[in-house]
Amino acid sequence: MNFKNICLGALALAMVSGTAFAGALDEPDNMAPFFTDASMKTMKPKAEFKAAWDAMAKDKQGAMMKECQDAAMSKPHAEFCANLQALGGAN
Repeated sequence: MNFKNICLGALALAMVSGTAFAGALDEPDNMAPFFTDASMKTMKPKAEFKAAWDAMAKDKQGAMMKECQDAAMSKPHAEFCANLQALGGAN
């Protein structure tokens, strides 16, 4: 019985922490406006990048800025975060 409870607890923890790791920078819907292609490999020029940022909801902007300030979260999105920092972050 104790082993079963431990396994269920570990499974629940894995499920909860898995969703916690997926952040605003990992959401394709959040990131797509900043890229020119569907594969999200080529960033838009600075003017279009800024326009996409300005059009984004404030809560999404805040979540993205927070993740860009976290070294571990921003590492896979270094180019995006560098462009965001160049804008000065928020409006």
